Amino acid sequence: MREIVVSEFMTLDGVMEAPGGEPTHPHTNWVPGHATPELFEFKYQEVVEAGGLLLGRTTYESFVGSWPQREGEFAERMTALPKYVATSRPEELTWNARPLVGDVVDAVGELRKGDGGPLLVNGSATLVRTLLAAGLVDELRLQVFPVSIGGGLRFWPEDQVKVSLHLTDVTRFGDVVAQTYRA
Repeated sequence: MREIVVSEFMTLDGVMEAPGGEPTHPHTNWVPGHATPELFEFKYQEVVEAGGLLLGRTTYESFVGSWPQREGEFAERMTALPKYVATSRPEELTWNARPLVGDVVDAVGELRKGDGGPLLVNGSATLVRTLLAAGLVDELRLQVFPVSIGGGLRFWPEDQVKVSLHLTDVTRFGDVVAQTYRA
């Protein structure tokens, strides 16, 4: 059975929105200046180990607007990975992607039954919240950046749903702390 691994950039105040320059937030682009080569190697190893990307539609659109134009091993791996996109919009997907059909929880459950490496989720706040609530996340990796931006799309919703995890690793990349949890 394949595992679901969620890996997220997050601010100290829990915001996951606009880490890399997306125009949706007044304090966008909060990753540069704190990221180190070791953090980028950590992120690269995640995609090397992954058997596919599991993405929400907004993150898919952000990635497809950025990654195909990049060069290098990281970009080549991102492009080569199959992508499974949670979407309700009928527009055709490109970049080696296909939509999840039907109920997202059921579709992801079927993907987990397949062979291959873990399915890696980045961004995709709504999808991540759905997967956490359904108990489908096997591992959660939070890369916490030493910045507070006061508001925006937060990783943890304010819905009073309890999620219990076990801390399995803490790694420091400069002033970024990567915390790994298992369900």
